[in-house]
Amino acid sequence: MSTTENATSEGAILVNGEARPLEEGMTLTGLLESLELDPATVVVERNREIVPRERYPDTPLSEGDRIELVHFVGGG
Repeated sequence: MSTTENATSEGAILVNGEARPLEEGMTLTGLLESLELDPATVVVERNREIVPRERYPDTPLSEGDRIELVHFVGGG
């Protein structure tokens, strides 16, 4: 069984292709906090749809969700 199949069958989500356990009631904001990412510097795609930043706190995560994160890093 592949990592992807495990993620959807064992109460997990996929974040950038890696299985992560899903905490009950977790939202996109909670996921970003757990990863120590500032929502202002991240673009989130959930199940192939871009999620507007203002919806992060109200977007619950569900078993099997596929999340892609793009994190912008500034510098000079």
